Amino acid sequence: MLLGIIGGTELIVILIVALLIFGGKKIPELMRGLGKGVKEYKNALNSIDDDEPKGKENGNNSPTPPDNTDNTQK
Repeated sequence: MLLGIIGGTELIVILIVALLIFGGKKIPELMRGLGKGVKEYKNALNSIDDDEPKGKENGNNSPTPPDNTDNTQK
């Protein structure tokens, strides 16, 4: 919805201001850092999915019932 408000001219002005503030050499470093952060975030999400037990996928998430047999001698 925000992109509908910002037109092409406004986007160019924002990019020029960012270039003036950060400089030509700093912007690629900032984008590289942003890319690494997004990559680490995706890897963390994938590792969370891999950590879940496989039994839940088959619907076999209930534990085995306890053995109710009484083996004590009286």
